[in-house]
Amino acid sequence: MAVESPSDAPPETARYRQLSLPWRTLLIVVGLSAIVLALNQIMNLGFFVGKVMLDTQYLYVLCALLAGCVFILVPANKHARRHGVPWYDALLFAANIAVFGYYALNAHRIISEGWEFAAPEQAVWVAYVGWAVLLEATRRAGGTAVFLVVTLFSFYPVIAGHMPGPISGLPQPLSTTAAYHFASSESVLGIPTRAFGELVIGFVMFGAVLQYTGAAHFFNNIAFALFGGVRGGPAKVSIFASGLMGSVSGSVVSNVLTTGVVTIPAMKRIGFSPAYAGGVEACASTGGVLMPPVMGATAFVMASFLGVPYVTVALAALVPSLLFYLALFVQIDGYAARRGLKGLPRDELPDIRKTFAEGWHYIIVFVLLVWMLLVMQQEAIAPFYATALLLVINQFSSRYALNFKSLGKLIEGICGALGELAALLAGVGLIIGSLSVTGLAGTLANDLVYIAGNNIYVLLVMGAITSFIFGMGMTITACYIFLAIVLAPPLVAAGFDPVAVHLFMMYWGMVSFITPPVAIASFVAAGIARAAPMAVGMKSVRLGSAMYFVPFFFVLNPALILRGSPLEITLVVGTAVLGIGLIASALEGYLLGVGALHGSAAGWFARLLILAAGLAMALPGGGELGLSHMHLSLIALALAAMGALLAWAHRKAASGVTASP
Repeated sequence: MAVESPSDAPPETARYRQLSLPWRTLLIVVGLSAIVLALNQIMNLGFFVGKVMLDTQYLYVLCALLAGCVFILVPANKHARRHGVPWYDALLFAANIAVFGYYALNAHRIISEGWEFAAPEQAVWVAYVGWAVLLEATRRAGGTAVFLVVTLFSFYPVIAGHMPGPISGLPQPLSTTAAYHFASSESVLGIPTRAFGELVIGFVMFGAVLQYTGAAHFFNNIAFALFGGVRGGPAKVSIFASGLMGSVSGSVVSNVLTTGVVTIPAMKRIGFSPAYAGGVEACASTGGVLMPPVMGATAFVMASFLGVPYVTVALAALVPSLLFYLALFVQIDGYAARRGLKGLPRDELPDIRKTFAEGWHYIIVFVLLVWMLLVMQQEAIAPFYATALLLVINQFSSRYALNFKSLGKLIEGICGALGELAALLAGVGLIIGSLSVTGLAGTLANDLVYIAGNNIYVLLVMGAITSFIFGMGMTITACYIFLAIVLAPPLVAAGFDPVAVHLFMMYWGMVSFITPPVAIASFVAAGIARAAPMAVGMKSVRLGSAMYFVPFFFVLNPALILRGSPLEITLVVGTAVLGIGLIASALEGYLLGVGALHGSAAGWFARLLILAAGLAMALPGGGELGLSHMHLSLIALALAAMGALLAWAHRKAASGVTASP
């Protein structure tokens, strides 16, 4: 039998209001206008004859259309009206249009007159209003935790001069801070919003169309047919699908939006919590960009910096990326085992041959998407072509063909998804703007290296922190280029392998994709999972833990990036595999062959022993540690044996108590 996909009839999320026909019509008009505007800008169609729209002007208009939609769709709180739009939300919606519309109309003046630091008084007052409106939009879209973080960071420039030591910055008056947030291209219109307007919007649309057509049903049934019977099957599907997709597209966000719309509902279907499902997809998609053979543009830039062939970089990245996915796999398997998520009985799973015969034509859509991403390298326009083909193919399905009513619901769904993401990413931009206007991002690297002194371990930690902070404020390529100039020389001079150093910076630059407060991959996955963004971010931190450990391991011993003698590489990679497996088991609280590692003091102590064993097993020996790799491995085996025996003895004793009369 076929497994019913969540996308068969996309339900209205409980977070959204029930809207009247005029408001629904307005949303449809707004959604279509945003899509047409994006098509014109991205594909250079020339709809506006004799008028060239600046990139900033385009983003202002896009935010004017979309960011305010959260006021129409999402009530202010759980006690607010859920039928119809109250007057204050209509006013906030209009205020959002007015603020961004004002800056769109003055886009040329903003550039020519330098409004970032010399805005007229009227523009400053408009920015004050926009600041307050955007913070509320961020709260509606991202929740209270995101709102508090964004608010604190957005006001940081005003108090930057009073902050201690390395986290102090160039203070700015409130008026300059407000104007900079809205008039510069580094804050509200910074990296997140630019990524949204130039890339994400097409993939959000593609994901929404997948949910409202038969394609999602087909791919969910394929996933269930192949893996639905194994423990935690759909989550394991996410690892392979996202790893493959990310490795060829080189984009984290597009990876989440392409594969997550299929894997996240499938995970929720068998019992994974929404936050955990979103965290799995965010981590799997982030890891895909670190996986050969393609790895995105940054790897090619890295090869140029190092003066080595690209294949050297790709081979060096192979083992670390596999270790990352191993840790993710082990944690997912432990989560499923502890919660009894064994998958569905085979008689409840769809027949693979019948499923493929009914929906094979949907594969053409993904072939087109991957071909345009990989071969043509047209990442921005690929989802638009794929969406158009999907809509055409879908109309040949008697079950899923769209009529005017369902088409209206589809456009409403697209507008809702775009609106929430636009508000959230524009709000996250306020964080980046605060780091930029105070100069904190530009001085922190030198400060951290100075603080580290001559201690190579402290220097590595400082390098990781610096890479993480820069990863929040730049694209990964821009972050890598800056750090390769500023931070790589002192690390290489300290005696570290150059390839390992450059990979180290790339890894820690990617950490911000799954680590709050920015965590763009987690926030995008949260929208698909319909979970709180911060909750998904915290799950991502735990699931993606290997991304925090592995860079230190391979920079301390380049054998993990296949640089060394065959015997050393074999030994180091083998112990790293065992170590990462133990670390992941301890983090998830489940050890294969033993069972759960928590629930009592003995269980938690066993878990700590397993974690220590994993770290000792994976940590390279030598250097200032004073212990060889063999010594560390023997210590790890002893700790692991103690932890496993303790957990086994505790479980046996507990079983005896349970069984006794």
